[in-house]
Amino acid sequence: MSANTRFFWLLAGLAAVAIGALGVVLPLLPTTPFLLVAAFAFARSSDRLNSWLREHRAFGPLIDNWHRDGSIDRKTKQTAIIVMIATPLVTWLLDAPLWVLACQIVVLSAAAIFILTRPSPSEYRRQHCRRG
Repeated sequence: MSANTRFFWLLAGLAAVAIGALGVVLPLLPTTPFLLVAAFAFARSSDRLNSWLREHRAFGPLIDNWHRDGSIDRKTKQTAIIVMIATPLVTWLLDAPLWVLACQIVVLSAAAIFILTRPSPSEYRRQHCRRG
């Protein structure tokens, strides 16, 4: 991989971590998708940052669950759904145009369906790791 490509992935990873970290404190900004992008980017650019992210006490389990079995833990699902419900409500309270509200509802509904259809880590283990 060229130095320019590694630099691009490094910048993409750092930007994704920064946005994901903002999502921890800003209620309408998601965290997990940006951390997954960061993990993808760091795997292509920096062993040190990849290890740091994968071993992070708060972010590491989210990434490991996704990489291991495509699962999302229940607490993360609940938080995501609450934010997805709150977002159109805030938009409505801010008196945004109806088309903006409609677009949000369509996109967030699709995202909610995706999130709710992912297994939780314990569900995946129960279904796929049965003892003989």
